[in-house]
Amino acid sequence: MYATRCVIPVIKSPKDYQTYRISPQDSNRLAIIFDSANANTSLTCCVEIFDVGGKTPPNRHQWALEMFFVLKGEGMAICDGKNMPIKAGDSLLVPPTGTHLIKNTGAGRLYTLTIMVPNEDFSELIRSGIPVDLDEEDLAVLGKYDSLIPC
Repeated sequence: MYATRCVIPVIKSPKDYQTYRISPQDSNRLAIIFDSANANTSLTCCVEIFDVGGKTPPNRHQWALEMFFVLKGEGMAICDGKNMPIKAGDSLLVPPTGTHLIKNTGAGRLYTLTIMVPNEDFSELIRSGIPVDLDEEDLAVLGKYDSLIPC
C-alpha cells in the first residue's frame, strides 16, 4: 500500500535565480537554483558563469562532492595538478579533498551546472557575495528565450 501523502516539487525558472559574484575581482558568477536556504536540503545547485578568461580560485572541500556539467563553452578543469579539457556535454566529479579549479579557455562565456553535496557552507559563501543580474546572453543560454522578444 502506498502512502497518500502528496509531495509538491519546487519549480524555478532563470528569472527566480539569485546570482552573486563572491568577491569584486572574481571572473565568475553563480546563479543559485536550489540550496539549503530555498530547498530545505543540504545541497547547492547553481549555474556557474565564467567570463572569457574567467576562473575559480583553487579550492577544496573537506566532505563534499562537487559535480560540474558543462552547458556551453569550453575550459580546463584542473584537479590535484591534472589538467583536463572540458566542453559542452562533459561532466566532472571532484571528490572531497581534491584541490581544483575551473577556467574558461574559450572565446565566449563558459556555463556549468554546478552541484555540491553536502552544502558545506558553499551557498552561504555565494550569498555573502555581491548580488548581480543575469543578462540577456545568460537568459538565452538558460532557455529563457522569451526574455529577448520586445513587447
